Amino acid sequence: MDRFLSSAVNRIDAKGRVSVPAHFRAVVQKRGYSELYALRCLDRPAMDVGGLDLLDRYEQRIAQEDPFLQTSDDMSFFCHGDGTFLKLDQDGRISMTDFIREHTGISAEVAFVGRGNFFQIWEPGRLTSYGKEARARLLQLRQGTKPGERPQ
Repeated sequence: MDRFLSSAVNRIDAKGRVSVPAHFRAVVQKRGYSELYALRCLDRPAMDVGGLDLLDRYEQRIAQEDPFLQTSDDMSFFCHGDGTFLKLDQDGRISMTDFIREHTGISAEVAFVGRGNFFQIWEPGRLTSYGKEARARLLQLRQGTKPGERPQ
């Protein structure tokens, strides 16, 4: 398997580290990632985490913009200023830095959720709430209604 799938919740240890789930570490190893790139989500209290290919994707998009326009500057600010590198230690742990904690609200536990080519880290309660919202939006689509409308 070479996709980040499923979810797990792990506790942060006394030194501020958390174990990345084994099935996520297997994907990291299979893809040959030597370091992880983590980016604050633009619209959610979560971090997107992947390999350098995730950063490359953002930088390729920035390169398509006119460097003299504000959009290019904003995109660079976002993917570089709101991003950080994470190192997995020999035991498969990453540090939960203040940079991550401030954006996510993470304190004692970390929720990991697969997103295919990357994964996210969340504060578990916030992930639960987001999951309920996402399922409700999808159910509305399945029922042929728009968000905020009631099925007939």
